[in-house]
Amino acid sequence: MSALKKGASRPVDMTEGNVARHLVRFAVPLLLGNLFQQLYNTVDLWVVGKYVSNEAYSAVGTVTPVIIMLIGFFMGLASGAGVVISQYYGAKKYDQVRKTVHTSLVMTLVLGAVLSVVGIGIIPLMLDLMKTDPKAVPEATTYLTIYYAGVLGLMLYNMGSGILRAVGDSKRPFYFLVVSALLNIALDLLFVIGFGMGVEGVAYATILSQGVSAVLILAVLARSESCIQLHWRELRISPRILRQIVRIGIPSALQMAITSFSNVFVQSYINFFGLDCMSGWTTYSKLDQFMILPVQSLGLAATTFVGQNLGTGQVDRAKQGTRAAFLLSVVITVVLSAVAVLGAPWLVAFFNSEPEVVRYGTLFLRHMCPCYVLICVNQIYSGSLRGAGISQAPTYIMLISFVAFRQVYLYLMANYISNTILPIAMGYPAGWLVCSILTLIYYSRVDLAGKRVVDDPTSMPEKA
Repeated sequence: MSALKKGASRPVDMTEGNVARHLVRFAVPLLLGNLFQQLYNTVDLWVVGKYVSNEAYSAVGTVTPVIIMLIGFFMGLASGAGVVISQYYGAKKYDQVRKTVHTSLVMTLVLGAVLSVVGIGIIPLMLDLMKTDPKAVPEATTYLTIYYAGVLGLMLYNMGSGILRAVGDSKRPFYFLVVSALLNIALDLLFVIGFGMGVEGVAYATILSQGVSAVLILAVLARSESCIQLHWRELRISPRILRQIVRIGIPSALQMAITSFSNVFVQSYINFFGLDCMSGWTTYSKLDQFMILPVQSLGLAATTFVGQNLGTGQVDRAKQGTRAAFLLSVVITVVLSAVAVLGAPWLVAFFNSEPEVVRYGTLFLRHMCPCYVLICVNQIYSGSLRGAGISQAPTYIMLISFVAFRQVYLYLMANYISNTILPIAMGYPAGWLVCSILTLIYYSRVDLAGKRVVDDPTSMPEKA
């Protein structure tokens, strides 16, 4: 089967041509798409901060670790599917690409049902572990229950967009995010201001918008004329393909899930300082997510670039792409950090203008942003390693840095050194530093030559 029929030019072959241009052209639509994806929760926060209450604002903002804990596990598996697809596509094994697409979608449907049930079931436990302020618990429970009930839409969109990105198409996922983000804004305003639904309104707006994006991405896959075309009758799991996805994706999935679970306890340290501190951290966290979008997008671009080029054995070109992605990420991150430090009070007040909330949020931004260059190291080089099919080492490094080290740091700081908010918050940059050092050491010693996930399928052992 050919990669594309005549007239279809969506997938991008990154195995030839200008390296930096490929990275930028791939990363920009992805960045814009991630930007609009962040608008889901951002608009939710803004609406409840302006039109509901400070308790509702804290509730919606502080449940992120609970959401990411399970969704992150799925996203790790999805990244495994993306690596397998990108390497098969780079190696021009289009029949294997098609099998991977269908296996990935069936896996998503099954996990969607499982995560909905598990997510709703663990809500009380997670809120208790985070030491959530009792005033915020009812709104947090409502938001999480509705969110998890409709989480399949988010999962289908992310898997579908990952399939498109694996073959170099990052534009259409962006277009669909624009549509769904604008719909989310309209529904937020309608449900909260028009119907007075409060936290329920922003939750329903989110899952409805995500459902629309899922429908759009599935429609594109079904109508595609390339090797990623979705054939409903072919929806079945290939055991061999599933083993490849799991082998690559499980380490990342466990890393994301365990890290997020660890952040539940980190959040408990923040929540100890009261509702205003919770709200200030909520605002900082939301701005933080926008700040790191460029480096995350370039990290994903590096993963696809390395995956495709190693699929054809171009090791030097893969390393060249990694270096270019890192330099781009550093320049962009330094500029954004400077803007955030200078404009911190105004940025925080945009979400919540309570004086104490602004004070806390400004404190966090001005001390954390100068450390963001460390994120460039672990995001870009870890992304490159995953593109090479090396997913276990980055996972272990991140678990050591973001879970073990950070928890020890916070325990010692809170109990023996200085139980004040700024030293506690600086546990995040401390973890970034450890992760960056370990990642660079490992990357400098690894040999990427021959690192392919998808060698000739006929020669791969059936046993996992």
